[in-house]
Amino acid sequence: MGRLTGGDPSLLRRINSAVVLHALRASASPASPTLTDLVKVTGLSRPTVEGAVEGLIESGLVEEASAEEGVARRQGRPARRFRFRVEAGHLLGIEIGAHRVAVLLADLSGRITGAASAEVAETAPADERLAQVRTAVTDVLRRSGVPRDALRAVGVASPGIVEADGTIRLGTALPGWTGLPLGDRLRRSFPCPVLVENDANAAAVAEHWKGAARDSDDVVFVLAGLSPGAGSLIGGRLHRGFGGAAGEIGALHLLGREATPEEVLSPTDVPLQPLDEAQVVRVFALAREGDEPARTAVDRYLRRLVHDVAALVLALDPELVVVGGWAAGLTGILEPLRTELARYCLRPPRVALSLLGDSAVATGALRLALDHVEEELFAVNPRTP
Repeated sequence: MGRLTGGDPSLLRRINSAVVLHALRASASPASPTLTDLVKVTGLSRPTVEGAVEGLIESGLVEEASAEEGVARRQGRPARRFRFRVEAGHLLGIEIGAHRVAVLLADLSGRITGAASAEVAETAPADERLAQVRTAVTDVLRRSGVPRDALRAVGVASPGIVEADGTIRLGTALPGWTGLPLGDRLRRSFPCPVLVENDANAAAVAEHWKGAARDSDDVVFVLAGLSPGAGSLIGGRLHRGFGGAAGEIGALHLLGREATPEEVLSPTDVPLQPLDEAQVVRVFALAREGDEPARTAVDRYLRRLVHDVAALVLALDPELVVVGGWAAGLTGILEPLRTELARYCLRPPRVALSLLGDSAVATGALRLALDHVEEELFAVNPRTP
């Protein structure tokens, strides 16, 4: 890192600009703030605030608001008011799943302004799946009237172990996914940074932002499915692990467990084939109707899920476990999870269902893009190439 000196005027200008921009973006008043308001909030001198605002106007991030915006008309010349231009850029959050791709478009405040999705066959090869992503992106941008060069960041969430550069080191849920340079493939389509993250990690971020974990900083999010995954927040920060593999609880069945998911969820002596969501829903429905073999299969599935989640709970001691994924919609999954975690864990956490449902993964991808843009907007030292 280069040496920073307190007398560097360019550094001071960047600091002041970041402080003023943050105050404008965070303004909760019904009326856009005046220069006097900004002086009070930031503690900077009026000339310093004026200079920072003018620079931000030149950059396109701030504009002068109308005199009547949020305030009653008064006699005399009204004070100048300013607002952060949330429309000065846009963000995308993209979910790439086994059965669908989904895209969310948002402005710089994180407010969602458009959405698109497309069904994808579970057996679709990587090229076909990525083509569907590009089609969905084009569709949402066209319908929203947003040019592609207005995008400031794209967040992408995918199953698998994701390396820092967006390469899928291991991804067994999607055909042709292991070793796929997903980040590089998608960066060809966008004029902005593309950030790739594991789907359960993204969902954990989403629940902390807008879902069931808004009031908790130590959270485990369980993406419950045929092979469950999990994302964890420690002190409000995403925990990825050394190689991005934190939370891969679906691999625990490999540790001395011979039963495959096909065998665990089968109500007969024959493994469940094909092992898809429709088959699993059918098994759960039979169990609710009192079918004994189906109830036994469901009990096996729940026990395995509890053991997997308990391993994370004992290691991380979270305040809250949020259950999402398609299995969260199956009747009767929450209470057994609470009861069994109380048996296994020294301090049982609260357990809640996801409030975001099917949108959790894409919402988390969008939040990751927003985090990146916020770091850029409020950065004091510009990134070196």
